[in-house]
Amino acid sequence: MIQANNVTLRLGKRALFEDVNIKFTEGNCYGLIGANGAGKSTFLKILSGEIEPSKGDVSITSGQRLSVLKQDHYQYDDHIVLDTVMMGNQRLYEIMKEKEALYAKEDFTDEDGIRASELEGEFADMNGWEAESDAATLLNGLGIPSDIHYTKMADLNGSQKVKVLLAQALFGNPDILLLDEPTNHLDLDAIYWLEEFLINFDNTVIVVSHDRYFLNKVCTHIADIDYAKIQLFSGNYDFWYESSQLLTKQMKEANKKKEEKMKELQDFIARFSANASKSKQATSRKKALDKIQLDELKPSSRKYPYINFKPNREIGNDALVVENLTKTIDGVKVLDNISFLMKPTDKIAFVGPNTLAATTLFKILSGEMEPDSGSYKWGVTTTQSYFPKDNTKDFSQDETIVEWLTQYSEDKDATFVRGFLGRMLFSGEDALKKVGVLSGGEKVRCMLSKLMISGANILLLDEPTNHLDMESITALNEALKDFSGALLFTSQDHQFVQTTANRIMEITPNGLIDKECTYDEYLENDEAARKRQVVEIEEEDE
Repeated sequence: MIQANNVTLRLGKRALFEDVNIKFTEGNCYGLIGANGAGKSTFLKILSGEIEPSKGDVSITSGQRLSVLKQDHYQYDDHIVLDTVMMGNQRLYEIMKEKEALYAKEDFTDEDGIRASELEGEFADMNGWEAESDAATLLNGLGIPSDIHYTKMADLNGSQKVKVLLAQALFGNPDILLLDEPTNHLDLDAIYWLEEFLINFDNTVIVVSHDRYFLNKVCTHIADIDYAKIQLFSGNYDFWYESSQLLTKQMKEANKKKEEKMKELQDFIARFSANASKSKQATSRKKALDKIQLDELKPSSRKYPYINFKPNREIGNDALVVENLTKTIDGVKVLDNISFLMKPTDKIAFVGPNTLAATTLFKILSGEMEPDSGSYKWGVTTTQSYFPKDNTKDFSQDETIVEWLTQYSEDKDATFVRGFLGRMLFSGEDALKKVGVLSGGEKVRCMLSKLMISGANILLLDEPTNHLDMESITALNEALKDFSGALLFTSQDHQFVQTTANRIMEITPNGLIDKECTYDEYLENDEAARKRQVVEIEEEDE
Protein backbone atom coordinates (compact mmCIF):
# COMPACT_ATOMS: atom_id res chain seq x y z
CA MET A 1 0.00 0.00 0.00
CA ILE A 2 1.13 3.57 -0.71
CA GLN A 3 -0.57 6.57 0.84
CA ALA A 4 -0.37 10.36 0.52
CA ASN A 5 -1.01 12.17 3.81
CA ASN A 6 -2.01 15.87 3.66
CA VAL A 7 0.28 16.39 0.66
CA THR A 8 0.61 19.98 -0.53
CA LEU A 9 2.92 21.19 -3.29
CA ARG A 10 3.30 24.87 -4.03
CA LEU A 11 5.00 26.31 -7.10
CA GLY A 12 5.45 29.96 -6.19
CA LYS A 13 2.03 31.25 -5.17
CA ARG A 14 0.18 28.49 -7.00
CA ALA A 15 -0.87 25.34 -5.15
CA LEU A 16 -0.54 22.39 -7.52
CA PHE A 17 -1.88 20.12 -4.74
CA GLU A 18 -3.60 21.15 -1.52
CA ASP A 19 -3.95 18.77 1.46
CA VAL A 20 -4.27 15.64 -0.68
CA ASN A 21 -5.15 12.46 1.22
CA ILE A 22 -5.40 9.30 -0.86
CA LYS A 23 -4.64 5.62 -0.36
CA PHE A 24 -3.66 3.18 -3.13
CA THR A 25 -4.18 -0.43 -2.09
CA GLU A 26 -2.98 -3.82 -3.25
CA GLY A 27 -4.70 -5.57 -6.13
CA ASN A 28 -5.97 -2.36 -7.78
CA CYS A 29 -4.91 -0.41 -10.84
CA TYR A 30 -5.42 3.35 -10.54
CA GLY A 31 -5.59 5.61 -13.58
CA LEU A 32 -4.29 9.08 -12.67
CA ILE A 33 -6.02 11.60 -14.93
CA GLY A 34 -6.29 15.37 -15.26
CA ALA A 35 -5.76 18.22 -17.68
CA ASN A 36 -2.30 19.07 -19.01
CA GLY A 37 -0.52 20.96 -16.25
CA ALA A 38 -2.73 19.53 -13.50
CA GLY A 39 0.28 17.71 -12.04
CA LYS A 40 -0.12 14.03 -12.95
CA SER A 41 3.58 13.35 -13.56
CA THR A 42 4.53 15.57 -10.62
CA PHE A 43 2.30 13.58 -8.28
CA LEU A 44 3.94 10.34 -9.43
CA LYS A 45 7.32 11.91 -8.63
CA ILE A 46 6.07 12.82 -5.16
CA LEU A 47 4.91 9.22 -4.63
CA SER A 48 8.28 7.87 -5.81
CA GLY A 49 10.24 10.27 -3.58
CA GLU A 50 11.84 12.11 -6.49
CA ILE A 51 10.10 15.35 -5.40
CA GLU A 52 9.51 16.44 -1.80
CA PRO A 53 6.09 17.97 -1.11
CA SER A 54 5.83 21.42 0.50
CA LYS A 55 3.79 19.81 3.26
CA GLY A 56 2.66 16.31 4.18
CA ASP A 57 4.30 12.98 3.44
CA VAL A 58 4.04 9.69 1.55
CA SER A 59 4.03 6.36 3.42
CA ILE A 60 4.64 2.89 1.99
CA THR A 61 3.94 -0.41 3.69
CA SER A 62 7.15 -1.64 5.33
CA GLY A 63 9.19 -4.01 3.17
CA GLN A 64 7.37 -3.25 -0.07
CA ARG A 65 9.36 -2.47 -3.24
CA LEU A 66 8.36 0.41 -5.48
CA SER A 67 9.23 0.41 -9.20
CA VAL A 68 9.09 3.41 -11.55
CA LEU A 69 9.13 3.63 -15.35
CA LYS A 70 12.29 5.61 -16.16
CA GLN A 71 12.05 8.44 -18.70
CA ASP A 72 15.76 8.94 -19.53
CA HIS A 73 16.30 6.78 -22.61
CA TYR A 74 20.09 7.29 -22.55
CA GLN A 75 20.73 6.48 -18.88
CA TYR A 76 21.66 2.86 -19.55
CA ASP A 77 23.48 3.17 -22.88
CA ASP A 78 26.63 1.54 -21.47
CA HIS A 79 24.75 -1.57 -20.25
CA ILE A 80 23.51 -4.61 -22.11
CA VAL A 81 19.77 -4.98 -22.58
CA LEU A 82 19.21 -7.94 -20.23
CA ASP A 83 21.18 -6.30 -17.41
CA THR A 84 19.19 -3.09 -17.84
CA VAL A 85 15.95 -5.00 -17.28
CA MET A 86 17.28 -6.78 -14.18
CA MET A 87 18.35 -3.43 -12.71
CA GLY A 88 14.64 -2.93 -12.13
CA ASN A 89 15.18 -4.90 -8.92
CA GLN A 90 18.21 -2.98 -7.69
CA ARG A 91 18.91 -5.17 -4.66
CA LEU A 92 18.83 -8.36 -6.71
CA TYR A 93 21.15 -6.83 -9.31
CA GLU A 94 23.58 -5.70 -6.59
CA ILE A 95 23.67 -9.26 -5.20
CA MET A 96 24.39 -10.68 -8.66
CA LYS A 97 27.28 -8.27 -9.24
CA GLU A 98 28.75 -8.82 -5.77
CA LYS A 99 28.59 -12.61 -6.28
CA GLU A 100 30.35 -12.28 -9.63
CA ALA A 101 33.10 -10.18 -8.08
CA LEU A 102 33.60 -12.62 -5.20
CA TYR A 103 33.79 -15.72 -7.40
CA ALA A 104 36.20 -13.97 -9.74
CA LYS A 105 38.73 -13.38 -6.95
CA GLU A 106 41.96 -15.41 -7.17
CA ASP A 107 42.53 -15.26 -3.38
CA PHE A 108 39.07 -16.43 -2.29
CA THR A 109 39.13 -16.34 1.56
CA ASP A 110 36.99 -17.97 4.26
CA GLU A 111 35.37 -14.60 4.86
CA ASP A 112 34.56 -14.43 1.14
CA GLY A 113 32.97 -17.88 1.41
CA ILE A 114 30.80 -16.80 4.34
CA ARG A 115 29.76 -13.67 2.44
CA ALA A 116 29.04 -15.67 -0.71
CA SER A 117 26.86 -18.07 1.30
CA GLU A 118 24.86 -15.15 2.71
CA LEU A 119 24.42 -13.72 -0.77
CA GLU A 120 23.37 -17.08 -2.21
CA GLY A 121 20.68 -17.41 0.44
CA GLU A 122 19.29 -13.94 -0.24
CA PHE A 123 19.60 -14.55 -3.98
CA ALA A 124 17.54 -17.74 -3.74
CA ASP A 125 14.88 -16.03 -1.57
CA MET A 126 14.48 -13.41 -4.32
CA ASN A 127 14.06 -16.07 -7.06
CA GLY A 128 17.38 -14.95 -8.49
CA TRP A 129 17.90 -18.14 -10.49
CA GLU A 130 14.88 -17.22 -12.62
CA ALA A 131 15.95 -13.58 -13.06
CA GLU A 132 17.47 -13.84 -16.55
CA SER A 133 14.65 -15.99 -17.93
CA ASP A 134 12.03 -13.66 -16.36
CA ALA A 135 13.74 -10.62 -17.90
CA ALA A 136 13.90 -12.36 -21.29
CA THR A 137 10.19 -13.25 -21.08
CA LEU A 138 9.28 -9.60 -20.47
CA LEU A 139 11.45 -8.45 -23.39
CA ASN A 140 10.01 -11.04 -25.75
CA GLY A 141 6.47 -10.12 -24.72
CA LEU A 142 7.12 -6.47 -25.56
CA GLY A 143 8.59 -7.37 -28.94
CA ILE A 144 12.34 -7.24 -28.20
CA PRO A 145 13.74 -10.38 -29.92
CA SER A 146 16.20 -12.68 -28.16
CA ASP A 147 19.03 -11.91 -30.59
CA ILE A 148 19.45 -8.40 -29.16
CA HIS A 149 19.10 -9.23 -25.43
CA TYR A 150 22.90 -9.14 -25.06
CA THR A 151 23.55 -6.02 -27.15
CA LYS A 152 24.31 -2.59 -25.70
CA MET A 153 21.40 -0.26 -25.03
CA ALA A 154 23.21 2.37 -27.09
CA ASP A 155 22.71 0.21 -30.19
CA LEU A 156 18.89 0.18 -29.85
CA ASN A 157 16.52 2.63 -31.51
CA GLY A 158 14.23 4.88 -29.49
CA SER A 159 11.20 2.59 -29.62
CA GLN A 160 13.24 -0.41 -28.48
CA LYS A 161 14.71 1.55 -25.57
CA VAL A 162 11.21 2.50 -24.42
CA LYS A 163 10.26 -1.18 -24.34
CA VAL A 164 13.39 -2.17 -22.41
CA LEU A 165 12.76 0.52 -19.77
CA LEU A 166 9.17 -0.67 -19.48
CA ALA A 167 10.40 -4.25 -18.99
CA GLN A 168 12.75 -2.90 -16.31
CA ALA A 169 9.84 -1.33 -14.42
CA LEU A 170 7.79 -4.54 -14.60
CA PHE A 171 10.69 -6.82 -13.63
CA GLY A 172 10.74 -8.74 -10.36
CA ASN A 173 7.06 -8.44 -9.41
CA PRO A 174 7.25 -5.03 -7.66
CA ASP A 175 4.74 -4.35 -4.87
CA ILE A 176 3.96 -0.87 -6.20
CA LEU A 177 4.29 0.06 -9.87
CA LEU A 178 4.30 3.68 -11.09
CA LEU A 179 3.90 4.09 -14.86
CA ASP A 180 3.95 7.50 -16.57
CA GLU A 181 2.60 7.19 -20.14
CA PRO A 182 3.71 3.55 -20.61
CA THR A 183 2.00 3.20 -24.03
CA ASN A 184 3.90 6.09 -25.64
CA HIS A 185 5.86 4.86 -28.69
CA LEU A 186 4.59 1.29 -28.25
CA ASP A 187 3.13 -0.57 -31.22
CA LEU A 188 -0.35 -2.03 -30.80
CA ASP A 189 0.93 -5.58 -30.20
CA ALA A 190 3.10 -4.32 -27.32
CA ILE A 191 0.18 -2.31 -25.90
CA TYR A 192 -2.03 -5.41 -26.03
CA TRP A 193 0.65 -7.42 -24.21
CA LEU A 194 0.99 -4.71 -21.54
CA GLU A 195 -2.78 -4.61 -21.06
CA GLU A 196 -2.86 -8.35 -20.38
CA PHE A 197 0.14 -8.10 -18.05
CA LEU A 198 -1.47 -5.37 -15.93
CA ILE A 199 -4.88 -7.08 -15.88
CA ASN A 200 -3.20 -10.14 -14.36
CA PHE A 201 -0.87 -8.17 -12.06
CA ASP A 202 -1.75 -8.77 -8.40
CA ASN A 203 -0.11 -5.75 -6.77
CA THR A 204 -0.66 -1.97 -6.83
CA VAL A 205 -0.45 -0.04 -10.11
CA ILE A 206 -0.72 3.74 -10.59
CA VAL A 207 -0.66 4.76 -14.25
CA VAL A 208 -0.83 8.02 -16.18
CA SER A 209 -2.05 7.63 -19.75
CA HIS A 210 -3.90 9.56 -22.46
CA ASP A 211 -5.09 6.30 -24.02
CA ARG A 212 -8.77 5.95 -23.06
CA TYR A 213 -9.06 2.38 -24.32
CA PHE A 214 -6.00 1.37 -22.29
CA LEU A 215 -7.41 2.97 -19.12
CA ASN A 216 -10.74 1.24 -19.69
CA LYS A 217 -9.02 -2.12 -20.07
CA VAL A 218 -6.67 -2.06 -17.07
CA CYS A 219 -8.05 0.32 -14.44
CA THR A 220 -10.15 -0.64 -11.43
CA HIS A 221 -10.19 2.96 -10.15
CA ILE A 222 -9.70 6.49 -11.49
CA ALA A 223 -7.89 9.17 -9.47
CA ASP A 224 -8.98 12.51 -10.93
CA ILE A 225 -6.79 15.59 -10.39
CA ASP A 226 -8.81 18.79 -10.51
CA TYR A 227 -9.12 21.93 -8.36
CA ALA A 228 -5.73 21.04 -6.72
CA LYS A 229 -7.41 17.97 -5.21
CA ILE A 230 -7.50 14.28 -6.13
CA GLN A 231 -10.88 12.53 -6.07
CA LEU A 232 -11.10 8.74 -6.26
CA PHE A 233 -13.73 6.94 -8.35
CA SER A 234 -14.33 3.18 -8.55
CA GLY A 235 -14.42 1.79 -12.08
CA ASN A 236 -12.60 2.51 -15.35
CA TYR A 237 -12.29 5.71 -17.39
CA ASP A 238 -15.71 5.53 -19.06
CA PHE A 239 -17.37 4.97 -15.68
CA TRP A 240 -15.51 7.99 -14.27
CA TYR A 241 -16.56 10.14 -17.23
CA GLU A 242 -20.22 9.18 -16.91
CA SER A 243 -20.15 9.56 -13.13
CA SER A 244 -18.46 12.97 -13.19
CA GLN A 245 -20.82 14.27 -15.88
CA LEU A 246 -23.83 12.97 -13.92
CA LEU A 247 -22.55 14.52 -10.68
CA THR A 248 -22.10 17.92 -12.35
CA LYS A 249 -25.54 17.67 -13.94
CA GLN A 250 -27.15 16.76 -10.61
CA MET A 251 -25.43 19.67 -8.85
CA LYS A 252 -26.62 22.09 -11.55
CA GLU A 253 -30.19 20.76 -11.29
CA ALA A 254 -30.08 20.96 -7.50
CA ASN A 255 -28.83 24.56 -7.71
CA LYS A 256 -31.60 25.41 -10.16
CA LYS A 257 -34.25 24.10 -7.77
CA LYS A 258 -32.65 26.01 -4.89
CA GLU A 259 -32.56 29.20 -6.97
CA GLU A 260 -36.26 28.77 -7.80
CA LYS A 261 -37.05 28.30 -4.10
CA MET A 262 -34.94 31.34 -3.19
CA LYS A 263 -36.80 33.44 -5.77
CA GLU A 264 -40.14 32.25 -4.35
CA LEU A 265 -39.10 33.15 -0.78
CA GLN A 266 -37.65 36.51 -1.86
CA ASP A 267 -40.91 37.42 -3.66
CA PHE A 268 -42.95 36.52 -0.57
CA ILE A 269 -40.68 38.55 1.71
CA ALA A 270 -40.81 41.56 -0.63
CA ARG A 271 -44.61 41.43 -0.82
CA PHE A 272 -45.49 40.87 2.85
CA SER A 273 -42.62 42.11 5.03
CA ALA A 274 -44.49 45.41 5.61
CA ASN A 275 -47.82 43.63 6.22
CA ALA A 276 -48.43 43.30 9.97
CA SER A 277 -50.60 40.20 9.61
CA LYS A 278 -47.98 38.48 7.42
CA SER A 279 -44.81 39.75 9.11
CA LYS A 280 -44.35 36.58 11.19
CA GLN A 281 -44.52 34.44 8.02
CA ALA A 282 -42.16 36.80 6.22
CA THR A 283 -39.64 36.51 9.07
CA SER A 284 -39.92 32.71 8.96
CA ARG A 285 -39.25 32.69 5.22
CA LYS A 286 -36.30 35.04 5.72
CA LYS A 287 -34.75 32.45 8.06
CA ALA A 288 -35.46 29.68 5.53
CA LEU A 289 -33.85 31.77 2.78
CA ASP A 290 -30.70 32.30 4.86
CA LYS A 291 -30.31 28.53 5.30
CA ILE A 292 -30.27 27.75 1.57
CA GLN A 293 -26.73 27.25 0.29
CA LEU A 294 -25.95 26.77 -3.38
CA ASP A 295 -23.48 24.00 -4.25
CA GLU A 296 -20.15 25.44 -5.34
CA LEU A 297 -19.54 24.63 -9.00
CA LYS A 298 -15.87 25.37 -9.56
CA PRO A 299 -14.69 25.80 -13.14
CA SER A 300 -12.78 22.66 -14.09
CA SER A 301 -9.14 22.87 -15.13
CA ARG A 302 -10.12 20.75 -18.14
CA LYS A 303 -10.47 22.67 -21.37
CA TYR A 304 -11.83 21.12 -24.55
CA PRO A 305 -10.79 22.74 -27.85
CA TYR A 306 -13.48 23.20 -30.47
CA ILE A 307 -12.41 21.20 -33.52
CA ASN A 308 -14.52 21.20 -36.66
CA PHE A 309 -13.23 20.23 -40.10
CA LYS A 310 -15.59 21.79 -42.63
CA PRO A 311 -14.78 21.03 -46.30
CA ASN A 312 -15.19 23.91 -48.74
CA ARG A 313 -16.71 21.51 -51.30
CA GLU A 314 -17.93 17.94 -51.55
CA ILE A 315 -15.85 15.15 -53.06
CA GLY A 316 -17.13 13.93 -56.41
CA ASN A 317 -17.22 10.29 -57.51
CA ASP A 318 -13.44 9.86 -57.43
CA ALA A 319 -11.26 10.40 -54.35
CA LEU A 320 -7.92 8.62 -54.86
CA VAL A 321 -6.41 5.90 -57.04
CA VAL A 322 -3.08 4.34 -55.99
CA GLU A 323 -1.34 1.95 -58.40
CA ASN A 324 1.77 -0.12 -57.71
CA LEU A 325 3.53 2.40 -55.47
CA THR A 326 7.04 1.22 -54.59
CA LYS A 327 9.66 2.95 -52.45
CA THR A 328 13.03 1.84 -51.10
CA ILE A 329 14.70 3.75 -48.25
CA ASP A 330 18.28 3.02 -47.17
CA GLY A 331 18.26 -0.26 -49.08
CA VAL A 332 14.99 -1.46 -47.50
CA LYS A 333 11.87 -1.79 -49.65
CA VAL A 334 9.33 0.07 -47.52
CA LEU A 335 6.49 0.02 -50.08
CA ASP A 336 6.17 -2.82 -52.57
CA ASN A 337 3.56 -2.43 -55.32
CA ILE A 338 0.88 -0.89 -53.10
CA SER A 339 -2.46 -0.42 -54.89
CA PHE A 340 -5.91 0.60 -53.67
CA LEU A 341 -8.93 2.70 -54.58
CA MET A 342 -10.25 5.19 -52.02
CA LYS A 343 -13.95 6.07 -52.07
CA PRO A 344 -15.33 9.51 -51.09
CA THR A 345 -16.87 8.11 -47.89
CA ASP A 346 -13.77 6.19 -46.71
CA LYS A 347 -12.09 6.81 -43.38
CA ILE A 348 -9.07 4.54 -43.65
CA ALA A 349 -6.86 3.66 -40.68
CA PHE A 350 -3.41 2.23 -41.41
CA VAL A 351 -2.53 -0.14 -38.58
CA GLY A 352 0.17 -2.67 -37.70
CA PRO A 353 3.79 -2.49 -36.56
CA ASN A 354 5.17 -1.17 -39.87
CA THR A 355 4.63 2.52 -39.12
CA LEU A 356 7.41 3.61 -41.51
CA ALA A 357 5.45 2.22 -44.45
CA ALA A 358 2.36 4.29 -43.64
CA THR A 359 4.45 7.43 -43.01
CA THR A 360 6.23 6.93 -46.35
CA LEU A 361 2.91 6.45 -48.15
CA PHE A 362 1.53 9.65 -46.62
CA LYS A 363 4.64 11.61 -47.63
CA ILE A 364 4.27 10.39 -51.21
CA LEU A 365 0.53 11.17 -51.34
CA SER A 366 1.13 14.65 -49.91
CA GLY A 367 3.85 15.37 -52.49
CA GLU A 368 6.72 15.48 -49.99
CA MET A 369 8.40 12.39 -51.43
CA GLU A 370 8.61 10.78 -54.87
CA PRO A 371 7.96 7.04 -55.32
CA ASP A 372 10.53 4.85 -57.05
CA SER A 373 7.76 3.53 -59.29
CA GLY A 374 3.98 3.43 -59.51
CA SER A 375 1.52 6.29 -59.45
CA TYR A 376 -1.33 7.94 -57.59
CA LYS A 377 -4.10 10.26 -58.73
CA TRP A 378 -6.35 12.47 -56.64
CA GLY A 379 -9.91 13.15 -57.81
CA VAL A 380 -10.38 16.49 -59.58
CA THR A 381 -12.79 17.74 -56.90
CA THR A 382 -10.49 16.86 -53.99
CA THR A 383 -8.30 19.07 -51.86
CA GLN A 384 -5.90 17.57 -49.35
CA SER A 385 -4.37 18.69 -46.08
CA TYR A 386 -1.53 16.77 -44.43
CA PHE A 387 -0.63 16.34 -40.76
CA PRO A 388 2.93 14.89 -40.58
CA LYS A 389 4.23 12.76 -37.73
CA ASP A 390 7.26 15.05 -37.43
CA ASN A 391 6.26 18.72 -37.60
CA THR A 392 9.71 20.18 -36.79
CA LYS A 393 10.16 21.93 -40.13
CA ASP A 394 6.68 23.49 -39.89
CA PHE A 395 7.81 25.58 -36.91
CA SER A 396 11.30 26.61 -37.98
CA GLN A 397 10.55 30.34 -38.42
CA ASP A 398 10.73 32.98 -35.68
CA GLU A 399 7.10 34.15 -35.76
CA THR A 400 4.03 34.33 -33.53
CA ILE A 401 1.23 31.78 -33.69
CA VAL A 402 -1.04 34.37 -35.37
CA GLU A 403 1.60 35.11 -38.02
CA TRP A 404 2.23 31.38 -38.50
CA LEU A 405 -1.44 30.54 -39.13
CA THR A 406 -2.14 33.64 -41.24
CA GLN A 407 0.22 32.38 -43.97
CA TYR A 408 -2.09 29.37 -44.51
CA SER A 409 -5.34 31.38 -44.55
CA GLU A 410 -6.98 32.92 -47.61
CA ASP A 411 -8.59 35.45 -45.27
CA LYS A 412 -5.71 37.44 -43.79
CA ASP A 413 -7.91 39.34 -41.34
CA ALA A 414 -6.40 38.98 -37.84
CA THR A 415 -9.84 38.63 -36.22
CA PHE A 416 -10.68 35.68 -38.50
CA VAL A 417 -7.37 33.92 -37.76
CA ARG A 418 -7.62 34.60 -34.03
CA GLY A 419 -11.08 33.04 -34.09
CA PHE A 420 -9.58 29.71 -35.15
CA LEU A 421 -6.83 30.00 -32.56
CA GLY A 422 -9.26 30.89 -29.80
CA ARG A 423 -11.23 27.73 -30.48
CA MET A 424 -7.97 25.81 -30.13
CA LEU A 425 -7.31 27.38 -26.69
CA PHE A 426 -4.89 30.08 -27.91
CA SER A 427 -6.75 33.12 -26.65
CA GLY A 428 -5.45 36.56 -25.71
CA GLU A 429 -1.69 36.76 -25.21
CA ASP A 430 -1.28 33.01 -25.92
CA ALA A 431 -1.87 33.71 -29.63
CA LEU A 432 1.20 35.97 -29.62
CA LYS A 433 3.58 33.25 -28.41
CA LYS A 434 6.56 32.49 -30.66
CA VAL A 435 6.11 29.12 -32.36
CA GLY A 436 9.66 28.12 -31.43
CA VAL A 437 8.78 27.90 -27.70
CA LEU A 438 5.58 25.88 -28.05
CA SER A 439 5.17 22.51 -26.35
CA GLY A 440 4.46 19.36 -28.36
CA GLY A 441 0.73 19.55 -27.57
CA GLU A 442 0.54 23.24 -28.54
CA LYS A 443 2.23 22.54 -31.88
CA VAL A 444 -0.29 19.78 -32.60
CA ARG A 445 -3.17 22.18 -31.86
CA CYS A 446 -1.58 24.68 -34.26
CA MET A 447 -1.36 22.01 -36.96
CA LEU A 448 -5.02 21.10 -36.41
CA SER A 449 -5.91 24.83 -36.76
CA LYS A 450 -4.06 24.80 -40.09
CA LEU A 451 -6.10 21.78 -41.23
CA MET A 452 -9.37 23.42 -40.19
CA ILE A 453 -8.59 26.68 -41.94
CA SER A 454 -7.66 24.82 -45.15
CA GLY A 455 -11.21 23.63 -45.84
CA ALA A 456 -9.79 20.42 -47.35
CA ASN A 457 -12.15 17.55 -48.08
CA ILE A 458 -9.47 14.85 -47.65
CA LEU A 459 -7.25 14.73 -44.57
CA LEU A 460 -4.02 12.73 -44.17
CA LEU A 461 -3.17 12.45 -40.48
CA ASP A 462 -0.04 10.64 -39.28
CA GLU A 463 -0.31 10.04 -35.51
CA PRO A 464 -2.36 13.19 -34.76
CA THR A 465 -3.03 12.15 -31.13
CA ASN A 466 0.65 12.24 -30.13
CA HIS A 467 1.32 14.91 -27.46
CA LEU A 468 -2.38 15.73 -26.99
CA ASP A 469 -4.14 15.60 -23.63
CA MET A 470 -7.27 13.54 -23.10
CA GLU A 471 -9.61 16.48 -23.71
CA SER A 472 -8.00 17.37 -27.05
CA ILE A 473 -7.99 13.71 -28.16
CA THR A 474 -11.70 13.48 -27.33
CA ALA A 475 -12.44 16.68 -29.27
CA LEU A 476 -10.42 15.51 -32.29
CA ASN A 477 -12.08 12.09 -32.15
CA GLU A 478 -15.56 13.64 -32.25
CA ALA A 479 -14.56 16.04 -35.05
CA LEU A 480 -13.29 13.23 -37.28
CA LYS A 481 -16.38 11.11 -36.61
CA ASP A 482 -18.47 14.06 -37.86
CA PHE A 483 -16.14 14.97 -40.76
CA SER A 484 -18.04 14.74 -44.06
CA GLY A 485 -14.90 14.27 -46.17
CA ALA A 486 -12.51 11.33 -46.59
CA LEU A 487 -9.71 10.42 -44.26
CA LEU A 488 -6.45 8.47 -44.21
CA PHE A 489 -4.81 8.25 -40.78
CA THR A 490 -2.60 6.37 -38.36
CA SER A 491 -2.90 6.24 -34.59
CA GLN A 492 -1.80 4.03 -31.70
CA ASP A 493 -4.98 5.03 -29.81
CA HIS A 494 -7.27 2.00 -30.01
CA GLN A 495 -10.51 3.84 -29.21
CA PHE A 496 -9.64 6.61 -31.66
CA VAL A 497 -9.20 4.09 -34.48
CA GLN A 498 -12.23 2.00 -33.49
CA THR A 499 -14.64 4.95 -33.40
CA THR A 500 -13.31 6.78 -36.48
CA ALA A 501 -12.35 4.26 -39.18
CA ASN A 502 -14.73 2.36 -41.47
CA ARG A 503 -11.88 0.70 -43.37
CA ILE A 504 -8.65 -0.85 -42.09
CA MET A 505 -5.41 -1.30 -44.04
CA GLU A 506 -2.16 -2.92 -42.96
CA ILE A 507 1.02 -2.88 -45.03
CA THR A 508 2.73 -6.23 -44.42
CA PRO A 509 5.76 -8.00 -45.93
CA ASN A 510 3.26 -10.09 -47.89
CA GLY A 511 1.39 -7.13 -49.33
CA LEU A 512 -1.51 -4.83 -48.41
CA ILE A 513 -4.36 -6.12 -46.24
CA ASP A 514 -7.52 -4.13 -46.96
CA LYS A 515 -10.75 -4.70 -44.98
CA GLU A 516 -13.96 -2.69 -44.84
CA CYS A 517 -14.72 -3.15 -41.16
CA THR A 518 -14.17 -1.64 -37.74
CA TYR A 519 -10.85 -1.97 -35.98
CA ASP A 520 -12.21 -4.42 -33.39
CA GLU A 521 -13.61 -6.61 -36.17
CA TYR A 522 -10.23 -6.51 -37.90
CA LEU A 523 -8.43 -7.57 -34.71
CA GLU A 524 -10.92 -10.38 -34.11
CA ASN A 525 -10.32 -11.74 -37.61
CA ASP A 526 -6.56 -11.30 -37.20
CA GLU A 527 -6.61 -13.15 -33.86
CA ALA A 528 -8.66 -15.97 -35.41
CA ALA A 529 -6.16 -16.20 -38.28
CA ARG A 530 -3.25 -16.38 -35.81
CA LYS A 531 -4.96 -19.19 -33.88
CA ARG A 532 -5.54 -21.11 -37.12
CA GLN A 533 -1.88 -20.63 -38.01
CA VAL A 534 -0.77 -21.98 -34.61
CA VAL A 535 -3.02 -25.03 -35.01
CA GLU A 536 -1.64 -25.68 -38.51
CA ILE A 537 1.95 -25.46 -37.23
CA GLU A 538 1.17 -27.84 -34.35
CA GLU A 539 -0.46 -30.31 -36.75
CA GLU A 540 2.58 -30.15 -39.05
CA ASP A 541 4.88 -30.82 -36.07
CA GLU A 542 2.83 -33.90 -35.18
